[in-house]
Parts: sequence; structure tokens; C-alpha cells
Amino acid sequence: MKNILVTGGAGFIGSHVVRELLRLDYHVYCIDNFDNFYSRKQKMRNISDSANHQHFHLIEKDILDIDAFSTIQNCNIDCIIHLAAKAGIRQSIENPFNYNEVNIQGTLKVLEFARKNGVKKIIHASSSSVYGINTDIPWKEIITDLKPISPYASSKIASEDLCYVYHNLYNLKCVVLRFFTVFGPGQRPDLAIHKFANLINTGKEINLFGNGETKRDYTFVDDIVAGIIAAIQYEQSNFEIFNLGNNYAVSLKDLIDAMEEVFKLKIKRNYLPVQAGDVPVTFADISKAKEILNYKPVVSLNEGLEKFKQWHMDYYKIIDYK
Repeated sequence: MKNILVTGGAGFIGSHVVRELLRLDYHVYCIDNFDNFYSRKQKMRNISDSANHQHFHLIEKDILDIDAFSTIQNCNIDCIIHLAAKAGIRQSIENPFNYNEVNIQGTLKVLEFARKNGVKKIIHASSSSVYGINTDIPWKEIITDLKPISPYASSKIASEDLCYVYHNLYNLKCVVLRFFTVFGPGQRPDLAIHKFANLINTGKEINLFGNGETKRDYTFVDDIVAGIIAAIQYEQSNFEIFNLGNNYAVSLKDLIDAMEEVFKLKIKRNYLPVQAGDVPVTFADISKAKEILNYKPVVSLNEGLEKFKQWHMDYYKIIDYK
């Protein structure tokens, strides 16, 4: 494979994927609409290292636009890494129609482009949110009784189903990757670690929902990227689902303790009830990805927080707090 399309390539995970693909000498076509969910400045900085690379092509379009893919119809795209989506649990509860449109209809448009243009493979970014409230932890891909509790989660299940439909109808190779709480440099400002870092550095208290007992399987972005690259090379079957996590659930309290250690600042805490749409725990069984993709997460929580802290310090030297 040589030519790869990355949707959402200026975003958090997407920009890391783009950099690694360019390092590996792929030709990268990036579609991103620079959605105003957060600062365009951050997204531009995300792709600043890639922007002038001779094999990088940026298409500033929305995947829902009728002409979004027109400029790459003759580019012989071999693989699509579909990362573009409306993200955020709480925001999806406030605006479910928008999440349905982007995450389901947008995925359908990507799949139709693939079908009509002879794309060999789709790698689709899904989420641990699809498991919902499920006590059978750590979660395995074989779980069929999915219990989503947010419009975001249900939209991700629907998009996974669309991938299977196109695999079944058109023999399109599809790899679905369920990401577990990805963090690292370039992280969206609405996500916990980035939001907490902003509050820590301005001396404000942190709201801990659920008394800090909720747990997440925090996974460093470089490990996720390694899993995506492995999925590009995967050829054993034409449809598979893999968990990409760290196989280690960390409580919110323990995350704050780790951030205190890394940032070397005392954190003010305000405990509040659980918010609607939040699941009590996410915890990935990654044995399938380990065995088949040779996926091996190597970055610990504290090591990842150190890397995030350095990025955060550098970023906010030149970008105003939002």
C-alpha cells in the first residue's frame, strides 16, 4: 500500500497517525473540516510538522460535503483510516442529531467513496463506549450484548455495523479498532487530562464526578498509532474488530494523584455526582490485538503524562488558554 487517506487527520489521533505514515514513506491525503469544537490553532499546530512534507496533501472539507472526495477520486487510494467523527459523550446527549449525521452518515459517505473507487481497505476508529455498562470486564471483542448509554456510543455501534455491511456486500476489507481513553500531546482540550492540566496551571479546582471512583483504561497515543499501523498490514481476514487499550484501569482519584506527581502541584478537588452518559469503568482485554497484530502498549501512565506535560507547556507558550 502506498496512498492512504486519513479522515480527521488534523485532529488529536489523526495528526499523530499522519506523522507516522509520512515517516514510513506513505503518501498521505488528509481530509479535515477544522470543526470549531475546539481551536483551529491547535489543529494547525498538530499538522505543522507534516504540512510541508512532499507526500502530504490537505483537503479542507467536511466528509458530509458532496464534493469532499472529488479531488482524490483519481489518486488510487489503497487504504482509508477513518478517524473523522463527532466526539464527546456529554455533547452527544445535548446534540444527538448532529452525532447521528456525522458519525453514521459520514461513515456511510466514506464507505461509498471506498466502494466506488476501488479502495482495498478501511480502518475504522470506534470506541470503548460501545460496551456501555457491562460488568464482564475486561471487555472482549466477542461481547455481543453491547449496552450503549449515550448517542455517541450508539452512533459508533451503527458505524461499525455499516462497515460490516460493506464488507459483506462488496467484499471490502474492514478493520474496526475500539480505542480506550487515548491521551498524549495534542489531546483535545475537552478531554480530562488536558482540561485538568489547564485547571492545575491556573490554580483552579477540579470537579471529580462519581467521587473519583470511575475508572478508565488510559492509553498513550503512540501505542494507539502503533496499533493502527499494524492494522494497515493485517491481511488474515476481511473483517475484524480489535480493542486497542492498555489493559489497565486507573481510577480518577489515582489519575489526579499521578498528575500531582508529574506537575508537582497540589490539586484542589471538588467531588460531584456521576454525570449522565458516564460509565463506571472501561477496561480492555487486548489479548486478541496482542496475538494477531502484535500490539504491545509500552508507555506507562506517568511516562505519558510527562510527555503530555512537556507538550502542554510548549503549546501554551504561544497559544492563549481557551
